[in-house]
Amino acid sequence: MSGAKGLAGAKWFEQRVAEWRSAGRRLQGIERGASAPPETVLEAVRAYPEIARDLAIARRAAPNGPLTKYLEGVYLQLHRSLFRPPTAFWRGVLRLFTHEAAAAARELRWHIASVAALLVVCVGAGAWLVGTYPELATLFASEQMIEGVQRGELWTDNLLGVFPSSLLSAQIFTNNIVVSLFALCLGVLYGLGTFYIIAMNGLSIGGIFAFTAQYGAAERLFAFTAAHGFVELSVVCISGAVGASLGESLARPGELTRGAAFQSAVMRGMRLMAVCLVFLVGAGVLEGFVSPDPRFPLAARLAIGLTYFTLFVLVLSGALGRFGRRARRA
Repeated sequence: MSGAKGLAGAKWFEQRVAEWRSAGRRLQGIERGASAPPETVLEAVRAYPEIARDLAIARRAAPNGPLTKYLEGVYLQLHRSLFRPPTAFWRGVLRLFTHEAAAAARELRWHIASVAALLVVCVGAGAWLVGTYPELATLFASEQMIEGVQRGELWTDNLLGVFPSSLLSAQIFTNNIVVSLFALCLGVLYGLGTFYIIAMNGLSIGGIFAFTAQYGAAERLFAFTAAHGFVELSVVCISGAVGASLGESLARPGELTRGAAFQSAVMRGMRLMAVCLVFLVGAGVLEGFVSPDPRFPLAARLAIGLTYFTLFVLVLSGALGRFGRRARRA
């Protein structure tokens, strides 16, 4: 009798697996792009109750089986795609900045805290190395930079005499975006790439500040970075944290398949990084227009940098969204 049941189950599986795969393809067609062909949507609507029935059968037969988990994923995605409310583009952008990025940051808060702690430790290690062994400054600065500092000159001096602010700003935020995406992508290597990028950045920052401090130029270097550095370093840390979460989704997918866990981590990371890259562009603008301009004193640079960083924290903490909800209720 059990053999007959097993044969019937195998036949049912063979008959339905093609429909499940087809539903997955239709789902991808609905999710991709701004619109989908009407026939694709109608087929997905017709498949919805059938998938629900198959899921109920699978739950009775094997509540914790892999087939049940797979069908739950298909059903959940199909339900979300068919029943999500229509949203305008700008409303979606507003929701991204007020809710979705903050939710992603909360989910990754331990990753972000760990990467930030690693950066702080490496900054301290770099400062100690160069402060104890000054000859190690050559690991973090070129000979030209070292000779300039020894003459009392910083490589950041007279940048506006070499490049106009607009071109300098574009070069800076483009480079910053590349570095952040590089840190994110390397995190896929089970977090090892994130460790390397963050550690090297931290050692370089600590080593360069310790070297410039030996010649009395550290305060000038800090003044240069005060307007843009807080947000810039924060985005680098968040990029590393997102990359580490991608690697973790492959190493420890939990109850999901590796593909599903990785896809979920990518979607969460993309929401967070979209907001971070916008702020990174703003940091590049500050670095091109404010940081090299000698007309801005240190107090003004600090006020600009801390205000911009506070706005960044408000967005990623969700405080901006909560303020908006209270204002609407009032």
